[in-house]
Amino acid sequence: MAHSNFSRRSFLGKTAGTLAFMGMPPVFGSENGSGKQTVGLPNFPHHKPTAKRVIYLFQSGGPSHVDLFDYKPALEKLHGTELPDSIRGNQRVTGMTAGQKQFLVNKTVSPIKPRGESGVTISDLLPYTCGIADDISLVKSVHTEAINHDPGITYINTGSQIPGLPSLGAWCSYGLGSNNQDMPGYIVMLSQGNGKNPGQPIFSRLWGSGFIPSSHQGVQLRGGGAPILYLDDPKGIDRKSRRKMLDDIAKLNAMRLEQSGDPEIATRNFQYDMAYRMQASAPEITDLSDEPESTFKLYGEDARTPGTYAYNCLLARRMAERDVRFIQLFHRGWDQHKSLVPHLTAQCKDTDQASAALVTDLKQRGMLDDTLVIWGGEFGRSVYSQGKLNAGRDHHGRCFSMWMAGGGVAGGRMHGETDDFCYNITKDPVHIRDLTATALHCLGINDKRFTFKHQGLNHTPTGVEPTRIVKEILA
Repeated sequence: MAHSNFSRRSFLGKTAGTLAFMGMPPVFGSENGSGKQTVGLPNFPHHKPTAKRVIYLFQSGGPSHVDLFDYKPALEKLHGTELPDSIRGNQRVTGMTAGQKQFLVNKTVSPIKPRGESGVTISDLLPYTCGIADDISLVKSVHTEAINHDPGITYINTGSQIPGLPSLGAWCSYGLGSNNQDMPGYIVMLSQGNGKNPGQPIFSRLWGSGFIPSSHQGVQLRGGGAPILYLDDPKGIDRKSRRKMLDDIAKLNAMRLEQSGDPEIATRNFQYDMAYRMQASAPEITDLSDEPESTFKLYGEDARTPGTYAYNCLLARRMAERDVRFIQLFHRGWDQHKSLVPHLTAQCKDTDQASAALVTDLKQRGMLDDTLVIWGGEFGRSVYSQGKLNAGRDHHGRCFSMWMAGGGVAGGRMHGETDDFCYNITKDPVHIRDLTATALHCLGINDKRFTFKHQGLNHTPTGVEPTRIVKEILA
């Protein structure tokens, strides 16, 4: 379903305008436990969804599939040998290794073994993830054309290596609306691991809305101080005064909207009103005083500390309980070019328990069935060592591993295969576009029918290239 600039203007400006300006977004349906549902696009979803919401645990920097998931016993014997030219082929490599005279195979740093009843292969470095092996689908044949961080991170989050396009979370908010009128449809949280400091930068455009209405961009929830910047009222302004001010501004802008038809006027007032409602809802989410001790035993002690990955995972569950549509965690520190063993070990320690706890927690609460959890980064790491043997690994986009759980995804499955060097895909390739299309499918969206006309092009969340739903991992 294509939406022209005229239809967008008509929809936002005429249908939503009056309600938005009176301090209330357009709604449909009935009250649920967390508020009314705001309107998505007509005729959405395209088919019956298996997931109501997404929690995307994005691991920025390129987690090493060689050391975490892709079990290759031959690497033990191949350690220290030259990577054959027949395996490497004509692949582009980064400037960090392009000048190397040798490409020495570096074995897996810790044993990878079949786990659970299903036999999903996971490293000893991820003992807690081993415990949820039967709840996840591990895709070992993910691939991307990007070989550097910023293009790679931009690509997997927006469908293009070129900045400026809408993020996946913004697309979902735009198409499906919000399940909770008191919270944004898309919330983002950032954390920094101990695996490497400072790690690759994370830019706000990664959760931006691009050319779709800016009300659908991600809202960053901070770990320290005020959860959301500029949310608090100035001194001397109480909620009654703020409400009156917003209503007066809404009336003035309603008149301006009738004159200009500019949809961003409606968006601006919607955001004002959302901020007003979040003044009560955001602090409630971040107040962990109602969590029992068992929660912190499950997620780890770091879950008590704002800004940590574990804390953000716990907040993600609390947001899911309140029906936030798309929750995304960006965790930095997976870029292990040097000091592979200590940095990778530290990074796994930061993330393993909380990632597994989130899946377990959702399952225990009966929420995993309709919550899609995605874990992975922008690419993998090279089997050959960067620099001297055992030092570190370079970027590798030709194949890497990601996992998904819940929301219509089957547990205890592995999909795709790579060669003995974890270097090339030998069976069932899955492009990052396919993974995105599969996530949208779980939400009831056909990615190629979800279009927005901008500058003469019908844009989709996955670009113009063909996509395939990875049905092999669906329940």
